[in-house]
Parts: sequence; C-alpha cells; structure tokens
Amino acid sequence: MPAAFVSFKTRWGAAVCAQTQQTSNPTLWLTEWAPEPRDVYWRNLPIPYISLTVRRLIMAVAFFFLTFFFMFPIAFVQTLASIEGIEKAAPWLKPLISVPFIKSFIQGFLPGIVLKLFLIFLPTILMIMSKFEGFVSVSSLERRSASRYYLFNFVNIFLGNVLAGSALQQLKTFINEPANQYPIIIGTAIPLKASFFITYIMVDGWASVAAEILMLKPLIFYHLKNFFLVKTEKDREEAMDPGSIGFNTGEPRIQLYFLLGLVYAAVTPTVLPFIIIFFGLAYVVFRHQIINVYNQEYESGAQFWPDVHGRIVMALILSQIVLIGLLTTKKAASSTPFLIVLPILTISFHRYCKGRYEPAFVKFPLQEAMMKDTLEKATEPNLNLKGYLHNAYIHPVFKDSMDDEDVDDDTLSNNWETETVRTKRHSQRHTPLPSRISGASSPPPSLMAGDGIQNEP
Repeated sequence: MPAAFVSFKTRWGAAVCAQTQQTSNPTLWLTEWAPEPRDVYWRNLPIPYISLTVRRLIMAVAFFFLTFFFMFPIAFVQTLASIEGIEKAAPWLKPLISVPFIKSFIQGFLPGIVLKLFLIFLPTILMIMSKFEGFVSVSSLERRSASRYYLFNFVNIFLGNVLAGSALQQLKTFINEPANQYPIIIGTAIPLKASFFITYIMVDGWASVAAEILMLKPLIFYHLKNFFLVKTEKDREEAMDPGSIGFNTGEPRIQLYFLLGLVYAAVTPTVLPFIIIFFGLAYVVFRHQIINVYNQEYESGAQFWPDVHGRIVMALILSQIVLIGLLTTKKAASSTPFLIVLPILTISFHRYCKGRYEPAFVKFPLQEAMMKDTLEKATEPNLNLKGYLHNAYIHPVFKDSMDDEDVDDDTLSNNWETETVRTKRHSQRHTPLPSRISGASSPPPSLMAGDGIQNEP
C-alpha cells in the first residue's frame, strides 16, 4: 500500500507532523490529516500519487465535455416540450394542446419537469467521477461532486436558459464578442427568463422540499426490505436506517437558488417571493430532518464552508455584473464607472477572507492542540487509548472478526459513546453505524486530531 495511518500520543505531535515537511526530498513523504475512520474511502488508498494527477486530469477533461455537451439533449427535448415543438412532432395532438389548461401546463411546467428528469442521474455520474479521481475520504468525494454539480447547474441551468442555444453556441457568442459587451449581453437576457425560473423554483425547489419531508424513496425501500429480507430485529433496524443527508446534491441546489435570488434582486424582484418561500420551507424541513431523521455519516470539521463561501462571492459578483449590464442597456451608462468598483471590492474582500480565515478550516492550531492535551492529562491521567487506536483504522472486512476477539475495545468505545455530547435528537442508535461507503465505525471526536495519514509515491 502506498499509504499508511500513523497515530500519535498527543494532538500536538500529530499537528506538527501533519502540517510540516518531513524530509528534504519532497517526493519521499507526503503527510496530511487523516479523515476519521467513518470518512475513509478505503478503495482509493492503494492508488499511487503519480496516478492521482493523471486521473484528475482525465476527469477534468471529461467533466468539461459533459458540461458543454449535456445541453444538446436538454435543448432538443425542451424544444419538443413547447407548443410549437409538439405541433411539429405530432400534429394530431393539436386539438388536445389547444385546451387552455393543457396549454398553460405545457408552457409553464413541462420544460422545468423535463429539465429535472434529465438531471436525476447527474449526481451519480459526478460521484463516480470523483471516486475515479482518487480522493481518500467520503467528505472530499462529496465536496468535489458538489462543486461540479454547482458548476454544471450554473452553466446548463442558469446560463443555458438565460442565453438561447446550446452551451457551445454560448461559448462561441462570448468568444466573438468584445469583453466590454459581456455585461450588456447578460444584462439584456436575464430579465427575459424570470418567468422560467419562477416555474423552475416551484417545480424543482418547492417539490424537492416536499419530497424531502415525505422521503418516498427510503419508505419504499424499507417496505421492500421488510417484505423480502428482514428476518431479525437487527435486520429491521438496518432497513429503517434513513441514511445521511446528501451534501453533494442538496447544497449545490440551495446555492443555485441563492444565486438566482442575488441576480434577480435588482433586475426582476418578482422572483424573490418564490425564493423566500423556498428558503423558509427548506429551513424548517432540513432542520427537522437533520435533528430527528438523518444519521451523521462522518464529521469533516466544516470543510464545506470555504467552497460555500467562494460560491456565494461568485454569485454576488455575477449579480453586480448583471446590474451593470442592465443599467447600460437602460441608457444609464454614466453610473457604470461607480458600479465597477463593486466587483473589485467584492473580490478584494474574498481574497482577504481566504487569506485570513481559510487556514482555520485546513490546519489545526498548535496552541489548541497543546491546550487539549494538557486538559486531558489533568482530567483523565489514567486514560489509555492504545487499545482503541490499535483497531481504529482497520479495513471494514476485518472489523467483525476483531470485534468478537477484543472485548476491551468494545467496552472502551461504549464508554466514549456515553460521554459524547448529545444533540436534541435522543434516538442516536444509528449514529455510530458504519458509513454506507467506507464501512468504518466512528471514533471518539477528541481522538480525530491525533491521527495523521502519510502517502508515499
């Protein structure tokens, strides 16, 4: 294996090793923080370091073609989903689509439904691509998949519906036009698509919140498993497991609506009530689901936030560019020099936040490590973690046999579980279950900082 997990007696030692260069030869040892055992994606650990670069280059090219060629079938089917397209493809349906109710449904909801159907399998495709790239944790897989899902939605849903034609035609339009015409093109096209995004928010946003609270897919799977597979109480408990919240799908969708809200706030404010209703419903539903329904699959230490912050800033810059383009088309060019300052200030603020606060999400302060080590020695001087750390990063295929042989490890793990801080949710039986991808169980939170991962080429 070109990788190894190394456990330390102190958090301070782990922080120093994970955040420093070990040898003068930079290709000999590459150290980084290890994910917690539940978060490890074991299949990618044997991949050599050189192979990782090749894999990520291949997936970058594949994602580019996926993004810019996926628009062709969507555009074709959405053309057929219009009144003119149906009349051209099936003239015998003309009397039926002339009915006011059916005509209103086709014009208002059918394009959004077709677009939603085309995007059903996209998260699975992006997750497969992320796994091929070789990331060693489930959280990093979901972060990469979420970033690409958001970028795909931005190009094919936002730009793809704002600017007529396929993504390649859009790219050709921007290449042939001078740079000072970009804000005018976008500022002219975006207000014309407000009605489409209103229907899309209702079809995709409101419906997704309703589907989230109903949870039809886990309910159907439960009844199928209960009828065919459940034989013991343990089988029934596993069949009732609702899983964890899908960050790789839910977070990019919410950020897309945040982008629409920022862009249309100053252009077409009639979109805002529909977005406010979505965020109000989403807050109530997801808060309930996270506290009372879903199980926490892993703990990544807020690793998602830098990506989320960057996409929020990008949406804010785009909204400012759209406002500049709109005012330019309204013969208010005299105000443009003053508005150009807004994107510059926003980018400067993002660079300031990135340089000042992002290290807190990727590094562990030595001061905090020393404080936690000192406090632990003072409060629990007889604590012995060797038994737990010895079996913490064991491949899932060896877990069952080792659990039967080592009773002391189970006792220590149970003691840690009873000492962890509970949330408002009292039914925590599922939380320590193995991850659906990695298959590993959860360690005590206070031990996660004491583990480092080392990769050799």
